[in-house]
Amino acid sequence: MISSLGQDRYSRASVVMHWGMVLLFIGLYGAINLADVFDKGTPARQMAKDWHFMLGLSVFALVWVRLVLRLLGTAPPIVPAPPAWQEKAGKALHLALYGIMIAAPLLGWAVLSAGAKPIPFFGWELPALIGPDKALGRQIREVHELLGNLSYFLIGGHAVAALLHHYVIKDNTLRRMGLN
Repeated sequence: MISSLGQDRYSRASVVMHWGMVLLFIGLYGAINLADVFDKGTPARQMAKDWHFMLGLSVFALVWVRLVLRLLGTAPPIVPAPPAWQEKAGKALHLALYGIMIAAPLLGWAVLSAGAKPIPFFGWELPALIGPDKALGRQIREVHELLGNLSYFLIGGHAVAALLHHYVIKDNTLRRMGLN
């Protein structure tokens, strides 16, 4: 269905990228939380951490595709139009999410680099971003973990807002990102 202002949904590519990123985030958070279940130094723990690293780097790679799609595409209008404060809040939330999708993987890569650890990426080993420096690595890890914890709230807020728009406000916000 086409509205008078243009298409009423995001492009198929944008929708697939959005939901694909959701799956990546589930996987990377699942992997790092699963790593804590296993004893330090065990192969199972290392495998879970490696998956966390690889999925995080996948987020970093794919966020650039999402940004290009967002810049080249148009956002379908929300009908009925929300108040200006909601639009500004939504844009700020999206900006924060994109910032985290860029910064957190880079910081994770730097943590591994500072610890002189391999940076696995699906059979490849990526180069270090910085030289070995355990003290700096601990500081970077703190920021990386802070962003990871912050993103739980931002992603949760994003999901709650979409459901609020769909079930309470009853606009088309959620339907615009539908898989139909």
